[in-house]
Amino acid sequence: MIQLENITKEFKTKNGIVKAVDCINLHVKKGEIHGVIGYSGAGKSTLIRCVNLLERPTTGKVFIDHVDLTSLSLNDLRKTRQKIGMIFQHFNLLKTATVYNNISIPLKLLGYNDSEVKKRVAKYAEIVGLTEKLDSYPSQLSGGQKQRVAIARALAQEPEILLSDEATSALDPETTDAILELLLKINRELGITILLITHEMNVIQKICDAVSVLESGAVVEYSSAIELFSKPQHPTTRKFLNTISQRNVSPSLIKQLNVSGSVIRLTFLGESTGKPLLAEVSKVYDVQPNILSANIIELKNGIVGNIVVHLHGEAHIVEKALKYFTENGVSIEVLGGELHD
Repeated sequence: MIQLENITKEFKTKNGIVKAVDCINLHVKKGEIHGVIGYSGAGKSTLIRCVNLLERPTTGKVFIDHVDLTSLSLNDLRKTRQKIGMIFQHFNLLKTATVYNNISIPLKLLGYNDSEVKKRVAKYAEIVGLTEKLDSYPSQLSGGQKQRVAIARALAQEPEILLSDEATSALDPETTDAILELLLKINRELGITILLITHEMNVIQKICDAVSVLESGAVVEYSSAIELFSKPQHPTTRKFLNTISQRNVSPSLIKQLNVSGSVIRLTFLGESTGKPLLAEVSKVYDVQPNILSANIIELKNGIVGNIVVHLHGEAHIVEKALKYFTENGVSIEVLGGELHD
């Protein structure tokens, strides 16, 4: 659906050339919700603006349904952009226009007749839950309602793709959850492919199928959401995960505990999250498990559980216990060094 090939975007500044996006390759499958997460200055907004050529890449190609946008004439680009809706952190509503008129703006610009405009505004106002607010003005709406207007406006032209540029970052947690549920509904019921950028890991957790982690303009990790939460590879990814779950144990504590056993991170997926494996290990093997931290994370497509545990026992017995875990679908990571006798 969306294919970015070697996308680089440079800006000229008084201090020289700044490379905001550095040779990014990205594939977003049709019908999925793909999240791009990164800290401020990572290049997220520049990247998403390259998708619909609001920012034209310095080098590289952007394909939408196998059509290279960078090679299109201005007229053909306008037509192709009708397949792409976009929502932003700031709602960009006309203060002097009603909800109805704000939603209808792109339709009127595209030349739809009044009957079709009325039909589509009613349809998408209902989808976002604003049927009773069509005569209201932005000043009469909450932040969440304003974002719903912006979403309805983006949907009114019936795009195949929705781009979301930090759409929930200005909202409180409860409203954020409601907007995320709405995006899930749009993806599920309308089949719209969603590419979103965020700096909030809970957004990735709740609605994304696939994730790209961005740092200094480059993708440093890409995987399914479940793979990312269960087996993070890059330090930046681990830092983000620590914002929603305490995965770390202090190095000094690990060093101290490794003298009398081994500190292990156990990652449970799917069915293994519901099995009493620690209790079984303590019964079958001569090891004493001491839980240092634990959490369960519910994702869009599954559940990931993490337990950091100190296994007190002889090394060869601990090895057998770890083998038992792996045979039952649990991933293991030895923290702070090798197993000790």
